[in-house]
Amino acid sequence: MTTFALVAAACGNDDDDGGAAPDSAGQTDSGGDSGGSSSSDSGSGGDSGGSISGSVTISGSSTVEPISVRVAELFEEVEPDVQVTVDGPGTGDGFKLFCEGETDISDASRPIKDSEAADCAENGIEWIELRVGIDGIAVMTGEGNSVECVTFNDIYGLVGPESTGFGSWSDAGSLGLATSNLPDADLDIYGPGEESGTFDSFIEIVLEDIADERGQDATTRPDYNANADDNVIIQGIQSSDTSFGWVGFAFAAHASGVKLLDVDGGDGCMGANADTIASGEYPVSRSLYIYVNKAKAAANPALVAYVDYYMSDDGLGTAVSDVGYVNLTDDAKGATRANWAGR
Repeated sequence: MTTFALVAAACGNDDDDGGAAPDSAGQTDSGGDSGGSSSSDSGSGGDSGGSISGSVTISGSSTVEPISVRVAELFEEVEPDVQVTVDGPGTGDGFKLFCEGETDISDASRPIKDSEAADCAENGIEWIELRVGIDGIAVMTGEGNSVECVTFNDIYGLVGPESTGFGSWSDAGSLGLATSNLPDADLDIYGPGEESGTFDSFIEIVLEDIADERGQDATTRPDYNANADDNVIIQGIQSSDTSFGWVGFAFAAHASGVKLLDVDGGDGCMGANADTIASGEYPVSRSLYIYVNKAKAAANPALVAYVDYYMSDDGLGTAVSDVGYVNLTDDAKGATRANWAGR
């Protein structure tokens, strides 16, 4: 978990009506309450010019965290008297805090679940969902592995709920699924834990349909090396030539000592890169979000100013690309800005 704070002298006023990057650089549109404030297409992030003071508290996805941190860094140049604190314990843990009213913004690498939305509603928390970028989930192995591409069936056979105890890649074929010719090699698995939005998205995209067809719970095997820190996961994958693991693409794209595997989701093997993730051709892709507490936005000019800046070209453009994620299309940016402006 990384904590980032921008602290400046508290010399501004509250009368304005404005509200760790990874080692390198997804796709579920969901609805959400409309809400927010005006946004800027100029990249200036607003014209309040350092006239606001206050604080903004953000928690949630470790994948989205670097974007929110980068926005905060750029925002400090515009509003130096606003303190922004960001941490990344995971999407699920972030929503717990958010739905208890503990945070202003929840970073999320998946849409909010029905159960989480119910928790928010029970506590009177209304929110605005804002899609801010796209990420692919990189599927990886050690650089010495001969495997180049894996199918969804392969992945299910390696890490799905029926593979508990499997110690070799070739064991994936014992489930009766149509799998590739996987090697008889030690299988060391590293991936995110249940607190991570990457964990949820990976299951939803890759494992859920197969598990449902086989009458199994949609989850992973429990016996693997789980960690909330993407960099720790990558270190584990680096430690074995025949490892298997997955993290957000931003954390994997420039990592050494690992091999990014192509993935066949039914339309042939496809590698992960910015173009294939943005187009949706890479089958393990997802959208990234921030969720803003409506009531806190109405009461906190600093929060509105920060989200205004997030909606600017500096936020949805520069910050997203600076930390290695894939920018939304212009139309998608417009939809996000309209959702925020329509609150």
